[in-house]
Amino acid sequence: MPHPSDSANLDAIVLVLSTELKLTVKACGRLAGMANTRPGRRHRIAEQNGVLVAAAMMAGVGYALLYQLVTTTNPLAFPRWLFFILLYLAATGTALPFAWILNRRFTQYLVPGAVILRESMLVSLYVVTAAWLQMTRTLNTATGFFLALSLIVIEAFLRLRERPRDDES
Repeated sequence: MPHPSDSANLDAIVLVLSTELKLTVKACGRLAGMANTRPGRRHRIAEQNGVLVAAAMMAGVGYALLYQLVTTTNPLAFPRWLFFILLYLAATGTALPFAWILNRRFTQYLVPGAVILRESMLVSLYVVTAAWLQMTRTLNTATGFFLALSLIVIEAFLRLRERPRDDES
């Protein structure tokens, strides 16, 4: 037979959960309203500065660990995969400031830090893929050109898809 206090505890739990649900719905409504507002210039500059600090840390850690890996290990399976991961990290950190400079120079508006990070990640994907193809001795000029062209086309389509969304808000 259920204890009488179990029903009271259950009612209290239901009351607390319904209150939290109402607060969550209100907060989501406020956030949805905020999502329609365009971030200001100061917010975008602060976001880009944070991305640049992260780039410096990624490049520093990536190159330091890459140097340690190359000078102390034999090229077996695990160190080889670790080489690609660290090369990706170091190349992303290196390409990010260049992507930031190019976006500041050639775009009419400040792009979000996520776009700059995505572009530098595409550059580092190219570097890692080229290193992998060179390890297997299959990298040549045509392969490198078409790989770069495909990544440029992907980024161009992504930027075209983002542009109307930036103009609407």
